[in-house]
Amino acid sequence: MERTNLEVIAPTIEEATARGLEQLGVSSEMVEVEVLDEGTRGFLGMGSRQARIRMTLKSADALAAPASAHPSDAASPTPAAADDDLLNFTAETARELLARMKLTATVTVSYGAADLSGEKNILVDIRGDDLSVLIGRRAETMNALQYILGLIVSKQTEAWVQVTVDVEGYRARREQQLRQLARRMAEQAICTGKRQVLEPMSSAERRIIHLELREVPEVISESVGEDPNRKVTISPKI
Repeated sequence: MERTNLEVIAPTIEEATARGLEQLGVSSEMVEVEVLDEGTRGFLGMGSRQARIRMTLKSADALAAPASAHPSDAASPTPAAADDDLLNFTAETARELLARMKLTATVTVSYGAADLSGEKNILVDIRGDDLSVLIGRRAETMNALQYILGLIVSKQTEAWVQVTVDVEGYRARREQQLRQLARRMAEQAICTGKRQVLEPMSSAERRIIHLELREVPEVISESVGEDPNRKVTISPKI
């Protein structure tokens, strides 16, 4: 019998939602997400508590309902004005959060490319002088800002909105580094015949590794362990 209800625990609501969609094998518009515990990151990773959500498949009637019947659904804002309002709200919220952190920066907000389900995430690009403090160690501060901003925007729209925050092009540089690392570790796995274990990474960074190695048929990549110490292993095919 097909599972219609799933509870997921992860470091953030974003990661819990992504894991739930992957386990159920559906797109986000096919489920209802109930936040059971927003969790907390604590201070510098101490005293943190993981987020917990309940994901329920929508009924056939709900899926068949026309988009116009749900004007507040952020996944499909049909009028252009609705898009503009969402981007404007996101930008204003980001600026307010930066002001509270006593940081001066330029915020640019736009829609990213649509994913396989047709949904677009919101890209928040932050530029300024000496914003390394906003990135933090292993991007912890930047990811915390992304989490808070995504939570505020999602509450405003009453639906989950994927928000990606980048500071001074950090994510693009990090993605390039991860792709190079994936290739280098794959070569080591092939040459030595031994499994290579990478450092713990976020689900987004692990996904970059897995996608890069799809083009290397000689190795297999897997995610092992439990968050926040979940990591990627790269093994040669036997």
